[in-house]
Amino acid sequence: MQKFHLFLLGLVLTTASQAEELTLSANQSKTLGIVTAPLPSKQQGELAGMPAQVVIPGNQLFTISTPLSAMVEQTLVGVGDAVKKGQPLATLQSPALAEAQRGLLQSSTQAQLSKENLARDEQLWKDGIISESRYRATQSQYRETNAALAERKQMLRLSGMSDTDIARLQSDNVLSSQLTLKSPIDGIVLEKTVSAGQRLDAAIPLFKVARLEPLALEIQAPLASTQELKVGASVAVPAHNAKGKLTAIGRSLSGGNQTILLRAMIQDGASNLRPGQFVEATISTSGTALDHWNIPNSALARIGSKVMIFIETPKGYRSEEVTVLHEGADNSVITSKLKGNEKIAVKGVSALKASLMGIGGE
Repeated sequence: MQKFHLFLLGLVLTTASQAEELTLSANQSKTLGIVTAPLPSKQQGELAGMPAQVVIPGNQLFTISTPLSAMVEQTLVGVGDAVKKGQPLATLQSPALAEAQRGLLQSSTQAQLSKENLARDEQLWKDGIISESRYRATQSQYRETNAALAERKQMLRLSGMSDTDIARLQSDNVLSSQLTLKSPIDGIVLEKTVSAGQRLDAAIPLFKVARLEPLALEIQAPLASTQELKVGASVAVPAHNAKGKLTAIGRSLSGGNQTILLRAMIQDGASNLRPGQFVEATISTSGTALDHWNIPNSALARIGSKVMIFIETPKGYRSEEVTVLHEGADNSVITSKLKGNEKIAVKGVSALKASLMGIGGE
């Protein structure tokens, strides 16, 4: 009763002298639910099924923050909107901006006065009316006031004012507390963290804007499968019809799963992908790479530290040790000394594993 019911059914599996050949008739295979399928076409010269995540290249992602303490007056775009470079994203009311503008006008006045004083004292010095030390002191004051003016201009540039706006301020002497945040690139608004009426301190992130073409992939690959990889190799995401090139191969292993991080740039078909999306990538390898097969996880049997598959033979099944290069949710990429024309068991593998281990019959 405890012999896996094989004895009662007359379905005794016998092993060969090396415990690798399992003798099993067609009726016994059917009763045990063993199903075979042709070995999928080998994938020579490529690594398939590599887990990857779509990311935005660092130089294509911008965060727009509040340059000064302010209150949000109006937001002009939402998440998912396409924006152009220089397009307003939001308007703010900032008393600190008016204060910075007032400081610029003061510095501008002082710089103009020091310029006139320098011109006058230079002539007086040349005429011998004043000493050289007084002329040098006037020169120093002129440099200081111009440095202060340049500092004030830079502060306003960081606040979002253009050089044209600063020049207009100097000519018109009209202060404004309204601050307009603009997009630095042509792109898509990915994040928006504020709404009208909020009061904010300086350097609070409000928007994230990114250019989504091209996109990048971060690929986790086992160390054993990276030996034949080279920067510039072709990378594809077959499920989304996207293609690109391998741009970097990591030098260190991740602590958790002992994989190496690969980076790729997707130029073709990037619009079919989304940042943060998890996909499976295929990477071309050099011509000396081992042959690979992408088989169902149900075809794998683990016995101790070994991974086996079962190949159909005229008498039954033969166990074959394989190396798993990548194990996915449904399929795994393996390499082994296979011809490629074999039929392997894809269902009922547990019964074959039990027989191989000497369980279920005598």
